[in-house]
Amino acid sequence: MDLGLKGVHVLVTGASGGIGLETVKLFCILGANVTAHYNSQFGPIQELLASNINFQHVQANLSEEQAVVNMFESLSTMPYGPVQVVVVNHAISHSLAVPIARMTLDQWNTTITVNLTSSFLVCREYLKHLEKTSSGIKEKAAILLIGSTAGKYGEANNGDYAAAKSAMMYGLNLTLKNEIVKIAPKGRVNCIAPGWVETPMVEKILKDSQTVSRILATIPLKKVAMPIDIATQIAVLASSTLSGHVTGQVVMVEGGMEGRLLNRPEDLQGY
Repeated sequence: MDLGLKGVHVLVTGASGGIGLETVKLFCILGANVTAHYNSQFGPIQELLASNINFQHVQANLSEEQAVVNMFESLSTMPYGPVQVVVVNHAISHSLAVPIARMTLDQWNTTITVNLTSSFLVCREYLKHLEKTSSGIKEKAAILLIGSTAGKYGEANNGDYAAAKSAMMYGLNLTLKNEIVKIAPKGRVNCIAPGWVETPMVEKILKDSQTVSRILATIPLKKVAMPIDIATQIAVLASSTLSGHVTGQVVMVEGGMEGRLLNRPEDLQGY
């Protein structure tokens, strides 16, 4: 099936991570003109270049306002022209478990800045440049935000990340879907919220069989997602052919996850 993405300029932020890299590959296969963004990890993108996949890349620290402004200015003059679809995929999550009662303000501010404020900056500059484009470019306009099950259920000891993702999935997503149509009448904004995904970021965690058992206990499909599971949903929602009347939605890609196991057997002693 033709998804109508051939020749469409798609920007994927955080493209050097597991989901981002798989998303770049898929959009390239679908015939899109893809820009892969990275900040500090160029290695995975360099490896992808060696595979002869046709895409362009750009570096920027998306937490810095001027860097985001400069990135969109440069993209508008590069071979693929103005960005039509943006996949806001970049994020960080601290590896150490820190409850709110012990969290430093520096950690909180860093996570909110990198995960949420930077996403605002990307969306703002995307919309500013979209305003200047032709009606033909605007026909394919779409924003895809990447949320998380943490934004729906919360996540003990990871509250900064959960709060940032929740704000993206609901406040930002639902506001943007009302504003983009003032610029591009057919423009759409949606969010894909993955659960556990087998990426380098969680590779060590998924080697612990007890942790995996706790994860799968709430998932009917009894498996952890692969990056392609997320990438395919991104492509479906990016396609105006398949999803032209879908906007403001949060699509959970988590195998039917119903929540989180909160208590271990030792936590229940005495009850």
